[in-house]
Amino acid sequence: MIKRFLLLTLVAFGCTSNQGDSLQAWMKDSKRVKALSTIPMINDLVRGVGKEHVECLSLIHGEIDPHSYELVKGDAEKFERADVVFANGLGLEHGPSLCTHLKEHSKCVTLGDHLYRQCREELLVIDGVVDPHVWMDIALWIRLVDPIVWTLSDLDPENKDAYAANGRDLKAQLKEVHAKVYEQMQTVPANQRFLVTSHDAFNYFARRYLATADELGSHSWKRRVAAPEGLSPDGQLTSRDIQEISAHLQRYRVPVVFSESNVNQAALLKVMDVCKKRGHVVRISDESLYGDAMGESYVQMMQHNAKLITEGLTK
Repeated sequence: MIKRFLLLTLVAFGCTSNQGDSLQAWMKDSKRVKALSTIPMINDLVRGVGKEHVECLSLIHGEIDPHSYELVKGDAEKFERADVVFANGLGLEHGPSLCTHLKEHSKCVTLGDHLYRQCREELLVIDGVVDPHVWMDIALWIRLVDPIVWTLSDLDPENKDAYAANGRDLKAQLKEVHAKVYEQMQTVPANQRFLVTSHDAFNYFARRYLATADELGSHSWKRRVAAPEGLSPDGQLTSRDIQEISAHLQRYRVPVVFSESNVNQAALLKVMDVCKKRGHVVRISDESLYGDAMGESYVQMMQHNAKLITEGLTK
């Protein structure tokens, strides 16, 4: 099962996000469509649809926080050279300089707008703000393949059949990954399926993969996930936030908190200290989850998260 799952990763995306993302190669003149994506999760989708017909590049990469990203030297030229820019939207890319360039680019496709039009009721609103972390639900993320296919086909009609075929293959592969992640999370007993992370990036994951059927109907699934920091990790953390998460951990007897690869662990350490004083010992995960950062590929990211959460909650 595990070997087959890993093989699927290689088939679906071919190479890691570092391969094919050579800035030097992307900046050279080419007859292929140049696609610039704001985040690597989108870039993986674009690569899966475009393959050899599209030059793909992710603006934000590594462990950089997309919420507050501001353009650096050389970024403006990437926008100038891009035939199309794909953005997440839904408030994710809220850095002023990035927002300006996204608005001013002649061909910017905000994929979150597609979700808002197609399935607004499935988007989550947290404290009055739309949660932009839609990639955490593979079934939702699959819906972004079609607008990428349509956009690339409009720009490059000569290869529209290839884009359509690649899109169908990609959706089928992601549906299989989605089913495997769901199956894996269901191996965790329902009374242990409580996820506490560094910041509020896992609401879609919790609703899709941790909740019971009854909880989905009543919206009580929200108790399945909690975090001391809000939707954006650059927000202001208060002592009340720490106390509330500590009480949540104690209430549901949650034994572990999960750090995120690009978020400081300070808030979680404070939570653990308060829990200890209350007589509830909590450990921190040995490895970090991928929240706003991706790792090697989108599929690898989701597989890694599912494996780490499953192991952490069943120890």
